Amino acid sequence: MSETSAVPASEPTPVKMGVLQRFVDQVTRKKTISEDFHETSLRKCLTTFDITLLGIGHMVGAGIYVLTGAVVRLKAGPSTVLSYFFAGMTAFLSALCYAEFGARVPKAGSAYSYTYVTVGEIWGFVIGWNILLEHIIGAAAVARAWSASFDSLLHQAIRNGTITHIGYLGKDSVWFSEYPDFLACLFAIVMFCVVATGAKFSIRFNSVFTIFNGGVILFIICAGLYFADTNNWSNTDNGGFFPFGFTGTLAGAASCFFAYIGFEGIAVSGEESKHPEKSIPIATGVSLLVVTFIYMLVSVTLTLMIPYTMTDTSAAFPLAFAARGAYWAKYIVALGTLFGLSTSMLGTAFSLPRSVYAMANDGLLFECFARVHPKTQTPLYAVGVFGFISCLMALFFDIDTLIEFMSIGTLTAYTIVAACIIILRYLPVSKCQFELKPEEVAGKEEDYATENSTILKKSKSHDDFGRLRQRLKNIPILRNYEPGDAVVIAVVLMTISMALFTSTLIYGMPLLKAGTWWLVIFMLLFGAMVVFSYMIIIAHEQNDAFMTFQIPFVPLLPAVSIFLNLALMFSLSYLTWIRLVIWMAIGLLVYFLYGMHHSRENRTASGYGHIVEMPTDSVTGAAIPNLDEDIREQQPPRKDEGSV
Repeated sequence: MSETSAVPASEPTPVKMGVLQRFVDQVTRKKTISEDFHETSLRKCLTTFDITLLGIGHMVGAGIYVLTGAVVRLKAGPSTVLSYFFAGMTAFLSALCYAEFGARVPKAGSAYSYTYVTVGEIWGFVIGWNILLEHIIGAAAVARAWSASFDSLLHQAIRNGTITHIGYLGKDSVWFSEYPDFLACLFAIVMFCVVATGAKFSIRFNSVFTIFNGGVILFIICAGLYFADTNNWSNTDNGGFFPFGFTGTLAGAASCFFAYIGFEGIAVSGEESKHPEKSIPIATGVSLLVVTFIYMLVSVTLTLMIPYTMTDTSAAFPLAFAARGAYWAKYIVALGTLFGLSTSMLGTAFSLPRSVYAMANDGLLFECFARVHPKTQTPLYAVGVFGFISCLMALFFDIDTLIEFMSIGTLTAYTIVAACIIILRYLPVSKCQFELKPEEVAGKEEDYATENSTILKKSKSHDDFGRLRQRLKNIPILRNYEPGDAVVIAVVLMTISMALFTSTLIYGMPLLKAGTWWLVIFMLLFGAMVVFSYMIIIAHEQNDAFMTFQIPFVPLLPAVSIFLNLALMFSLSYLTWIRLVIWMAIGLLVYFLYGMHHSRENRTASGYGHIVEMPTDSVTGAAIPNLDEDIREQQPPRKDEGSV
């Protein structure tokens, strides 16, 4: 048999192992950053100001006009101010992770693109599929809120007329709304038509509505504080500042987190940004700080105007002004509600087709969704099909069901993005596809007196990334792993341990309060596993040589983000988890029947191996253009240093 002949079919074991290995390589292959990676069919027309207003408009809407009243009345009372602060800090941690990836991978699809490049294809698809769920349901939920706000001006005439002439759709149902909301469906159709006209018009539309909405919010704060009464915070008859206790404040934070999820729209718009490496981090940080400040101010205003027990859950601000005799203000606030919800809806509708486009452009969804109209430069098929699905959900499903269903998909995406940040920071150079800063070689800027001082002051080499630190390189077991592999295992173990810890804490709280000894032991065990995994991660050398924005305090901040996201996920109902399982089953069916075989990486790969998994000396500049360039810059100084 010649050396180049294939393994005979009569040898079952190699064939079976080959098939299994090929399958594993297919589903875990990573998206290659090629020379044309940053090229796009979408129009690069968005400035930092445009993207910042997009993020603010996406976040300031349902949070103020719909969510605040419910949290104040039912969960936190005046301490809703702190609930928004805690939720904002949690969102900020996730947003930092998004900002780092958004500057480094400025592609439509956001978390999907980051995960595909860093972890692998099937994980990227899972995140992308959840992101689609978030945007589809988010648009439907905001449309229902807009419809309810408009109907409140007509004293529920639309709702009552629909029930009278058509009847109930799902009275007392946990799956469907009480009546079909045709106004919400119509509003969603109009918003998706606006998005279909192109990015620049959509952003201008959003900017105008955001500015008007900002004016109404300023009016609410100024006019509301005129009626402020500090006794509403200090009156112990109403429970004071913490009427539901601090646990109520934390429960309010879990609900308030919904108000911040719009920041992902900033990262989604990166492919249409003129300077994404600068615009994405700035827009993310500024928009979140502004929105958190606004939410806290309006919470202060509402809870100082009237006692929290008088707060209406559906129309908090109009009725608060009415309670203080300012009936005329009701219509100004109602106008602001419609403006705010319109910008929130537009942000969601803007992000949805671009997420679909990113997945279809990679071959994981049907190719027609990646077709961009030459005039509007928008993916019209994606807008039409997925916009239609969102409109149907706005027609048939209740807003409470939609919001809870959306939250679990969003939190799943945030969790995996945070894990990807840690994994990426500990990848060796041979597996890192991003441009790195040249090595700083010791001895260039100062002379050393002795040979020992030269050794002590020698800088960290790029080759050290992902390896055990110099003082810990002889740790048993860990020293046998390839660079970066032990960190991947530790991140997975840490995430699982955190999930076990948070789920036990949330579901077993009554038993923990009763001092159940075996549950306490489990909590200590899970906590020890988290600490152990974290120690394994920090025992390795971190890659801090990226050219673009890097979040500080890695792996601490991403680890805290993972923990908080998991805690919020396990606070959701079991029906939400059932709906997620159904949605993911449909998605995996699409992937294994279509996406896996039509993936662009599958079409370009040779054999069943993936280019980033090959040995270092077989990686070509055509596949990873920045790698060879960096190495050529680094090698001459090493030779000079060695020759001295």
